[in-house]
Amino acid sequence: MVDSKDSSIKRFFVPLVSDSQIRKEKQKARELRKTRWWQKKCAPGICYYCGKKVGAQNLTMDHVVPLIRGGKSVKSNLVPACKKCNQEKKYLLAMEWEKFINPQNK
Repeated sequence: MVDSKDSSIKRFFVPLVSDSQIRKEKQKARELRKTRWWQKKCAPGICYYCGKKVGAQNLTMDHVVPLIRGGKSVKSNLVPACKKCNQEKKYLLAMEWEKFINPQNK
């Protein structure tokens, strides 16, 4: 993609899955969020990534392998994460995420 302002080439992430597949997986995640399994997973109130105790009400559902990267909304791919970690991780895999690799940078 070329930016008309400075004619530099910009890199962007190309989704590996279709929008309809992502919508389907997001719906599955919404259903799993209502289950007793998810409540029990969040009950300790600890973020999977940073290990901080933030309280169950402050945890979000994160896909370890992001949907856009082909991840599924299945129990083995879902973890409770604080909002900060979830937002910073975005579409990355944990092994690609600098803060996960180098915890001293947290």
